[in-house]
This record gives sequence, C-alpha cells and structure tokens, in this order.
Amino acid sequence: MEDCLRKKPKIGKTGEDVDENNYIIQQFQEYQKELDFRHDKHERLVKLSRDVTIESKRVIFLMQRNSGSDKNNEKLEQAWKKIRDIQQQKFLPMAKELHGEDPYQFLRAYSAGLQEYIEAVAFYHYLKSKTLVSLDQVQADLNFIVPSSDTENSQEKTISVHVPPSEYILGLADLTGELMRFAINSVGSGDLDTPNNVSAYLRNMLGGFESVGQVSREMNRKVSTLRQSLRKVEAACYTLQIRGSEIPKEMLKDVFRSAPVGEMSYLDERDIDD
Repeated sequence: MEDCLRKKPKIGKTGEDVDENNYIIQQFQEYQKELDFRHDKHERLVKLSRDVTIESKRVIFLMQRNSGSDKNNEKLEQAWKKIRDIQQQKFLPMAKELHGEDPYQFLRAYSAGLQEYIEAVAFYHYLKSKTLVSLDQVQADLNFIVPSSDTENSQEKTISVHVPPSEYILGLADLTGELMRFAINSVGSGDLDTPNNVSAYLRNMLGGFESVGQVSREMNRKVSTLRQSLRKVEAACYTLQIRGSEIPKEMLKDVFRSAPVGEMSYLDERDIDD
C-alpha cells in the first residue's frame, strides 16, 4: 500500500508535475479542447445574433418611418435589399457555424436575432401584400447553397439556419406591436382605413395564438402584449369613428396624443411617431 502511494504522481499548482502520458490526463485535455471549441462557437453565434437584431431593427424602423408615403414601394424595395444583406452577411456565416451541429444545442445563442429577423420579414410581407409570411418561406430564405468542402466531390451542398416552429411563432408575436404603431402612424398621413384593417388582422392573430394555449412563460407574455396592442388599435378606431368627421385628418394624431384618459386610455405616447 505504501509503495503505491509513493508511486502516485504529484500534481502541483502549476501543473508542472502532471504526467502528460497519463490516459486520464489526456482524456481531460480532449474534453478541454472540445469545450473550448463549443464555447468559442457559441460566442461567435451570439455576436452574429446581436448583429442580426440590430440590422433587423433598422429595417423595421425604415419601413415604419416611410409607411403611408408616396415613396412607400421604393422604401419597401430598400427594406428587402437590407433583409437580403442580413441573410448573406449574417445568416450565411451562422449557417456555416451550425453545419453538422445539433441546432437546438446552440438555439439560445441566436434565438433573439432570429425572432427579430422574423418580425422584420413578417412586417415587410404585411406591407407588401397584406399576407402573413409562412414558416416555409422563412426557412427557404435561410437555406444556402455553397461549394462542397469534399475535394473528391465537387458538387454543391445546402446548409441552413434551422427555424423551429416555436421561434417562428414568437417572432410573429412581436409583429403585433409594429402593426399597432403602423396603424396609429398611418392616421397622421391621412389613411383612415388602415387602423380598421390592422384591427381585424390583429384579432385574427389573437385567435390563432389563443388556440395554441399556454405553452411557455414567454408565449404568455407576448400574447398579453398582443392583447394590449389590439386594445390600442381598437381605441384608435373608436376615436376615428366618433370624432373623425369633426377634425381635419392632419390633426388626428394630435388628438390621439392629447385624448382624455377615459377615451384613449390604452394609447401610449411612445406608440406615436412624430
């Protein structure tokens, strides 16, 4: 027993006495390399996701500021070009990072950016054709054809950023806030039909979300926000119906901002752009 204890290698604080040829030590060194590799990949995905979030917000802002203007179609084309840039410059590197990996293992790293991107794309499709972008459309835009790295096989291969249905639904839930702002801002440009159209659209979306049920805390929070957005749009429609004929169109936005608490209690000044 004493001989075994004497032969046991000593491990100092600096690791100088570690036996590099020891099988256990070698295994832990391999684990260290694997963990470092995955941590680095996770950080790169987080950075790409942060960039996607920033660029998607800029696209949404571009569409919001120019909605209802005479150059709306031109601005929508610019927005779509920016969306395509996000796909090529941010999601393509992300797809390369995720190729051959379990996407759900790194989903939390890029979830925020993916949801913001889905919100921007869904808002674009609504402004463009008044339709709701489908999961298949979102996924198709995030599939990329790249040259194969196999030297023996010169054919191309397809890589993609996987879009889980849960992330698609959460991204659509964020769209409702932008639709509410779009409805309120459209009044300032003299468009009095958009609030009613958006109100009907939001009611349909709310019915769809309520049919899904309480699947997660995040979903419950976003459905609650959806209800608030719908109430704000309905309050705007009510004001337009009651007082719209009395007030010039260009002054209606000021009416929303200065409305009594009992009349427009759901409308926040932050929802109205100057």
